[in-house]
Amino acid sequence: MIYIQFDNTHFRRDNPNVPSDLEQMPHLLNFITDNGTLMANDHTALISHTATGILTSLTGVYPDRMGQPVSNSFRYFTPAGGTRTGVSFAYWTAPLFDPAGPPFPPAGQTDFTPTMINENGKVAPAPWVPYTRAGCDFGAVATANTILENTGIDIATVFGPTSAEALQAALDHPGTAATQTFADFVGIGIHCAQGSAICSAANHGRPDPLTDEPGGYSDYQGLFGARYVNPVINTSGPMTDLDGNTIQDANGHIGFPGFDGMEATISLAWVAQMQEAGIPITYAYISDAHDGHGTAGNIHFAYGPGEAGYVQQLQDYDRAFQKFFDRLAAHGIDKSNTLFVFTVDEGDHFAATRRLRRAATASSRPATTPGWARSTRICGAWS
Repeated sequence: MIYIQFDNTHFRRDNPNVPSDLEQMPHLLNFITDNGTLMANDHTALISHTATGILTSLTGVYPDRMGQPVSNSFRYFTPAGGTRTGVSFAYWTAPLFDPAGPPFPPAGQTDFTPTMINENGKVAPAPWVPYTRAGCDFGAVATANTILENTGIDIATVFGPTSAEALQAALDHPGTAATQTFADFVGIGIHCAQGSAICSAANHGRPDPLTDEPGGYSDYQGLFGARYVNPVINTSGPMTDLDGNTIQDANGHIGFPGFDGMEATISLAWVAQMQEAGIPITYAYISDAHDGHGTAGNIHFAYGPGEAGYVQQLQDYDRAFQKFFDRLAAHGIDKSNTLFVFTVDEGDHFAATRRLRRAATASSRPATTPGWARSTRICGAWS
């Protein structure tokens, strides 16, 4: 199974005179319509934002039942009656992530309940569990909260507060994105079936406990971070994108390039590499195409329909999907043996005002999101 989670990708047009996102990615659009069903009647969960949208898709429940009804950040109350900031992006079993450090947790943090706490006060069921229980390893590529999201709280949660990984994080400007620690441990992971050699101790496998999981979940292992995943799935050297370029962040740290750096050529390369390495279930996130992400994601600006940067990014994404489908087919991975799912979070749409004859762009998040595509195969028949 290959599950691709887009960040804002539309089937319908924002401007009737400009082809939509999917229309400008014909290799993806044709793959969906030729092999499955395109559904364009998606209604986004509210509040509509990246974390809530993705986590609702992953869990199948509305956000009041999986812990992130407000995202991508929120306020939590302190015993003194004040409030502090929490961040939605944290590993599935991590406590609330207060970004005010370093150190982490910051001295003022008063709430340490789990990030993904449900209406019963328990950690919400994790999306990889049905697969690992069935004996399938589960690869996660930048997919919200299924991998480590930060170096502040997640590394200590998974590796332990006195681990070598936690020590590296503490010495490497904890919590910031553009560090080797971030590239080493954030964004990429594998949740293994019981007994899988991929998550062995020799490969730096770590316990993957879910103490609140209905029916129990013990004696499972996981690999966390490109530093440990990449050598297992790619023995020939550093991971490369679909164009053959070494995957690294804007500062040259080899490994995970940051969530804003997950263009199609990078995210899909990890998916293909995992599938080719025998990991049958892969979930992946792809950065949105309607933003200019700037250097290492530090400069954001929204493109309007038809703007050159937007068109170019969609062309790049389309070429990446062409290479992706061709590469999978060459390894015998196609619709005959693989379920492909394409979906999207939230639903930003273009809005503009005229100012001195120049167009300004802004994003809004309406209650309905028409841009959603899914290709599914159930029991041998496409639906």
